[in-house]
Amino acid sequence: MSDGNELSKEELDALLSDASEESTEADEGSSTSLKGSDSQFFDPATQARIVRDRLHTLEVINERFARQFRMNLFNLLRRNADISVQSVRYQRYSEFAKEAPAMANINMVSMKPLRGTALITFPHSLVSVIVENLFGGDGRFVTRHEVREFTATEQRIINRVLNLAIDAYQESWRAVHPIEIRYIRSEMHSKFATITSSPSEIVVATSFHVEIGQLESDFTICMPYAMVEPLREKLSNLRADLGGSGNDKIWHNRIKEEVQQSQVELVANFVELNLRIPQVMSLKPGDVVPIDLPEKVVATVNNLPMLECEFGNTEHKRALKVQRILNNHRVPEAILQARTQSGFSPLKAKESDNE
Repeated sequence: MSDGNELSKEELDALLSDASEESTEADEGSSTSLKGSDSQFFDPATQARIVRDRLHTLEVINERFARQFRMNLFNLLRRNADISVQSVRYQRYSEFAKEAPAMANINMVSMKPLRGTALITFPHSLVSVIVENLFGGDGRFVTRHEVREFTATEQRIINRVLNLAIDAYQESWRAVHPIEIRYIRSEMHSKFATITSSPSEIVVATSFHVEIGQLESDFTICMPYAMVEPLREKLSNLRADLGGSGNDKIWHNRIKEEVQQSQVELVANFVELNLRIPQVMSLKPGDVVPIDLPEKVVATVNNLPMLECEFGNTEHKRALKVQRILNNHRVPEAILQARTQSGFSPLKAKESDNE
C-alpha cells in the first residue's frame, strides 16, 4: 500500500479482479442449487387445474344425446343421420378457442340450475351439410366453404337445428340431473363468446361427428369445468341404471312410437300404356285412349310393392280392398277383417267407361 492510505493502480486492479471472481462463483452456486432442487417458476396470473376424475356419466349422457339428436334430425331432414361421439377433452379455454373454426355459429346457452354458460358450436361445414340435405341435395356437387356470415335462410335453419339439439340434450340429462337449457345469443367468432373468467380455466369440450349420405361434418358442445363441478360425484360414478336393459327398452318404445306416427304415401297405378312419341304428340283435348282395367292393382310405398288390392266403390267413393300383403309384411288377419267394409263393391269395366 502506498503512502497516504491511497491504493496504487496495481492494488485497485487486484481488488476488482477478486470481487468479480467472487460474484461469478456466487451466481454459479445459486444457479446450481436452483437446478438441483424441485422448484418451479410460478406465474400467479395464470390458473391451471388438474382434472383427476373422468366424468363417466357425462360420456353416457353424450351417447344418449347422439341417439336422441339422430332421431330429431331424421324428423327434420327425412334422411338417416349417423351421429357419433368423437372425444371428450379437458383443456384450457384458450386452447379450445384456438382450435375453433375462424367463423362459425357459436350459440351461448345457460343450463339451469347449473351456474355458467355453455357453447354449442356449428361450423360452416355442418350448416352446408344440413342445407344441402334439407333442399334435396345428395352431396355430388361439393362447394367450397367460404368464411362469411350466414344468410337469413341459413340462420333460420340453424335455429331449427339448435332447438332440436337443445331438446335432445335436455332429455339426455333428465335421468342424471334435470336441467333447463335457455338460448342466450349467437356469435360468429370465439373471442366474442367467452364463457370463462380466465383463458386458462379448464373446459369440458365434446366433439360429435355427423354423416348424412356422402356428406359429413363435426360440431362441439363446450362447458366450463366449474359449471359441472358441483355434480362431479354424480358424473364420476357411473350408475347401473343409466345404460342397462331398462334404458334400452325405453329407447325401443320411443323409436316404435316415432315410427308409428310417421306418414307414408301409398300409390296405386291402375294402368300403364306403351305409346310412341308421335302418338303422344298427336293427342289433343277430346281424344279417347282405350284401356283395359286390370283385375288387381299393386299399391307401393316409395316404389316398394306393399299390397295387392282390388279396386271398386264404397260409400260413393273410389276405394282399394286389400287382398294380399306383399314382401312378407306380417299383418294379423284380425286387423284385415276388421278393416274390411261390407259395402265394398268391385269396379267393373263398364262402370269405368261411363266416367
